[in-house]
Amino acid sequence: MTPEADPAPPRGSAPLTLPPELLDAVRRVAGTEHLLIAMDFDGTISPLVDHAGDARPLPRSAAAFAELATLPRTTTALISGRALDSLRAVASPPAETLLIGSHGAEAWLGPGSAPLVLDPAQLELLAEVRSILEGIVELAPGTLLEEKPAGVVLHTRLAEDDVAEDAVAAARAALQDREGVHLKNGKRVLETSVVHASKGEGVDFLRQASGATAVIFAGDDTTDEDALGRLGPADVGVKVGLDFTQAQYRVEAPVHIAELLEALLRERRRAVESPS
Repeated sequence: MTPEADPAPPRGSAPLTLPPELLDAVRRVAGTEHLLIAMDFDGTISPLVDHAGDARPLPRSAAAFAELATLPRTTTALISGRALDSLRAVASPPAETLLIGSHGAEAWLGPGSAPLVLDPAQLELLAEVRSILEGIVELAPGTLLEEKPAGVVLHTRLAEDDVAEDAVAAARAALQDREGVHLKNGKRVLETSVVHASKGEGVDFLRQASGATAVIFAGDDTTDEDALGRLGPADVGVKVGLDFTQAQYRVEAPVHIAELLEALLRERRRAVESPS
C-alpha cells in the first residue's frame, strides 16, 4: 500500500487507546485457526477525501496490514465500493491480499481471476442509467459521476447540501422503479448498478474461498452494514464513526483502525508462532 501521512496527535494528548472490550475481542479472534482480515478502504484504512483519486492508506495501517498478509493461516482482503482498478491504484495492496470491488460485483482471488462481464441487456441498461445521471449532473453544480464496470456513481461531496439532496432525489425518482437497476446510499454518494451485489455477499464469498474459521471486518459507510450483518458469533465487526451500526464494536476514525491492525498483528503473530 502507498500510504498517506498519519495525522499527528495534538501536543500533550494521550496516546490512542482502543476500548478494552475491543482489545479482548482482538485477542480472541487472533487465536482462530484461519483468520480472514477484511477491511473497507475509504474512511477505514484511508481517511475520506474530496477527490477519490487522492485517497491513500495511513502509513501505520498500511504497514500493519502488509505484515498481517505474510502470516501463516491468515488471509487479508479489501472489500470496497470502488472498482478494482481504482482500488488497486489508491490502495497498492499487498500481493497476497484478496480484493472485492464494486460492492461485491467484482472479485480478485489471484492471477487468472475472471473479470466481470455484462450481458447485452445489462450493457444497454447501464447506458440508460448513465444518460439519466448525466442529465442530472448538468443541472447540479458540484456533482459528478464515477464510472464502474457495472454501474455509475453520483458523487455529491463537493455540492451544496440542498443541491446534493435535490440531485439524489431526482436520481432516485428516475431509477428506483426501473427493473434491473440497484441503488445504494453512501456518504455523499448514490451508487447505481445493473448487477445485484453487496459487501455482505463479498464477506461470505471470501470466507468460503479462504476457509476462514473467523473474520474481522471494519467499515465506516452504510454499505458496510451489509458485511457487518453477515458476521457470526466467532467474528468481530468494527464500525468507524458515530453512525448507526450492527457492529459489536466502534472506533471514531481511521487512525484508530491503524491501532486496531497493530494490535491484531501483535496478537496474531503470537498465536501463529507459539508452539502448538
